[in-house]
Amino acid sequence: MEHDPADAIASTLKQEREARKWSLADLAERSGVSKAMISKIERREASPTATVLGRLSGAFGVPLSVLIASAEKAAERLSLAEKQPVWTDPETGYLRRAISPAGAPAELIEVSLPAGARITYPASAFAFQQQQIWLIEGRLDFSEGGVEHALKAGDCLLLGAPSDCAFSNPGTSPARYLVVLSRG
Repeated sequence: MEHDPADAIASTLKQEREARKWSLADLAERSGVSKAMISKIERREASPTATVLGRLSGAFGVPLSVLIASAEKAAERLSLAEKQPVWTDPETGYLRRAISPAGAPAELIEVSLPAGARITYPASAFAFQQQQIWLIEGRLDFSEGGVEHALKAGDCLLLGAPSDCAFSNPGTSPARYLVVLSRG
């Protein structure tokens, strides 16, 4: 059974905001996400999209995985498949599974991006980490700044300097890829 991180997202979002003593308006201004949407996410009345989570993580200066990660900060070295948090973007159907145990020095994230889906993230979402993308199956067009990369199964891309990015699946089947994140 997959773990639904929706409660952890709501809780972590509110904790991060309150720890900084930011009002909803402060976070809205820093992230470009409306006060109403932030409030709805915190109250679990709305599920955030991947793009919204990217903007919020960038505003906080924390990895996206911090907002999606399970509230339990267990020091387990084994991450059982049935307990790995899986999050689905309500807008695109993008599926994100956090594979690594909590606190690992590098994070492994499995993503399935539906055919025709596109997800964008601001540069601020990448400013505090290094990222590699290894395409397992399907096709993936990745844009970082003005640079376009057309990935096919088996290709691995090391992202460059932080810039606005977009993940697009031009294919007719889901693109499945592994993201490796390291702090840096």
